[in-house]
Amino acid sequence: MQYACAEYAARLAAHDILPSMSRVGNPYDNAKAERFMRTLKEEEADGRAYRDIDDARNRIGEFIDAVYNKQRLHSAIDYQSPDEYEAGLMRLRREAPAAISETENCY
Repeated sequence: MQYACAEYAARLAAHDILPSMSRVGNPYDNAKAERFMRTLKEEEADGRAYRDIDDARNRIGEFIDAVYNKQRLHSAIDYQSPDEYEAGLMRLRREAPAAISETENCY
């Protein structure tokens, strides 16, 4: 099914989903989403037979939660998992001194 066909657009609208497409000839507009979808297909969905839509949702959700976010290392974040990277950011934010401090009689 093509992104711009009427049937596809109607299905999106029926579920209150807004379509998102790259500009013609510019694959970089949506590069991160495209790369994620490639990983999802290669590491989880390709060749797998799901029992039904609920099984697909559960197994893909498990892949994202247990593998992609917790175990899979990402080159864009210095070969850490997303969970490790986010935990490091939170730690830095807690440990960072305040950028502005109050002083009395500052003229």
